[in-house]
Amino acid sequence: MSDTSEDDNEISFQVKFLGRVEVVRPDGLQILDEAVESLKVNKHSSEKAAKKSKVYLFLSLSGIDILENKTKFLLYTCPLSTISFCAILPSSPKVFGFVARHPAADMYHCYLFQSKTFVISRAGLSHRGCFQSFKEGGECEGRTRPDSGGTPTQG
Repeated sequence: MSDTSEDDNEISFQVKFLGRVEVVRPDGLQILDEAVESLKVNKHSSEKAAKKSKVYLFLSLSGIDILENKTKFLLYTCPLSTISFCAILPSSPKVFGFVARHPAADMYHCYLFQSKTFVISRAGLSHRGCFQSFKEGGECEGRTRPDSGGTPTQG
């Protein structure tokens, strides 16, 4: 189930957060596969086990926010300019994730989620053209990517 704001600039979903894994590259399905395998191998880790919980995933033109389900506490925020890759895992269509650059360090993290419905892929498709335009330095509904030479947006 998703909620869309009045101006269609933000969509939210309730999903299961599988975890966040540091990765060596910023993109590719192989990175997604390796991150899932890393979570399986380290499933006894208390940090990763605690992360397997329901969260709200907010997608907007400024980025992605991950909020704890019950308290609405902000767990992670990823500005759109830091997100380099997102996909649904082909071997597990209910698992999806994205890779984002850490804002203060030279590293990347893969954020993994599970959804019972296909609504995530449809939302991704509706924002895909906008996301691609934004990542290529263009504009998306009046917003310019911060490093594209336009006026920086805060995210």
